[in-house]
Amino acid sequence: MAELLKNIYNTRFFDTLTGALEQSLAEFDKMLFMACVYDELWEDRELKQRMKHIASVLESFLQNDYEHKIRAVFNIIAALRSSGVQENSLEYMFLPEFIEMYGLDHFEVSMEAIELVTQFTSCEFDIRPYIKRYPAEVMDRMQQWSLHPSHLVRRFASEGCRPRLPWAMALPDLKTDPSPILPILENLKTDPSEFVRRSVANNLNDIAKDHPDTVIAIARKWKGSSLETDRLIKHGCRSLLKQAHADTLDLFGLSGTVKCSVQNLKINRQTIKEGDHLEFSFELLHAESSALKLRVEYAIYYMKANGKPARKLFKITENTYQGESVYRFIRRQSFKNMTTRKHYPGNHKVAVVINGNELAEHNFTLES
Repeated sequence: MAELLKNIYNTRFFDTLTGALEQSLAEFDKMLFMACVYDELWEDRELKQRMKHIASVLESFLQNDYEHKIRAVFNIIAALRSSGVQENSLEYMFLPEFIEMYGLDHFEVSMEAIELVTQFTSCEFDIRPYIKRYPAEVMDRMQQWSLHPSHLVRRFASEGCRPRLPWAMALPDLKTDPSPILPILENLKTDPSEFVRRSVANNLNDIAKDHPDTVIAIARKWKGSSLETDRLIKHGCRSLLKQAHADTLDLFGLSGTVKCSVQNLKINRQTIKEGDHLEFSFELLHAESSALKLRVEYAIYYMKANGKPARKLFKITENTYQGESVYRFIRRQSFKNMTTRKHYPGNHKVAVVINGNELAEHNFTLES
């Protein structure tokens, strides 16, 4: 069985952390600190709760006002770095939690803290309460950060204001009106870091779910400026492509009306068990004389807990296919339960999708 993520907070982690605290804080009491961490509720806490709890315990060991406590946090980060801790370590996201929990009434100090801390461990989740309280001020600061020398801060400028950032606090105002985000993305669209450009694409994809026309207009404006930017907008339009959004298909040279057919869709067995693979094959027949650009996908209609099917789309390829030819595809789909998907027994369906059109389907049954 896979180790629970919350168990990143283990003996090795706390040895490293308390070593940095001993280096940074006068008269630090390691035994007392660990007794406070390992209270009677520790074992029942999940990852996010453990992060908040460690932030709370740390706060009780820091002296003076919030500004002095932030200075102490900076010293702790310096000590952790000197001990070999690498940037973007998930375990240390309790430090952004500290800023979220105790800094909302201290805007300038917290903005300085976020700029520094996000270069050690990302503050993308913890900036969001600040965006809600100080929308104009924070978005102006995010725009400044989009020009920062550090690629981690530039990436944060995009990631932190994503309207639909997974597992994060919602930003309904930015869902309704994403215009404050757009200058940030404009600054970052040709960023030299793929890590940053990937965040820009994800932000566009978020915006597209509420404002597809806005994203299409941006994609048209940016398209052709460079190979990297073209890849960015393609990834940013992925949800629109999955929806077979007509203007998006047209933008990428795909027609919603396809002159091809799918034949001989076959599955390896009619009934599969949970944990097994479904193997299926099909033939794509392009009978026209001219070449066609086609986006080849397949959909699985999963049975959900409520007894209703839910469609999930998977891309196979996007390519140019020569005329008067037959192309054969074979794919395997796992039905092993994962943290992101639980499978339920019942009737399922696989369908082959070409440029958004379902051209063939086959039913099968999943047993527990």
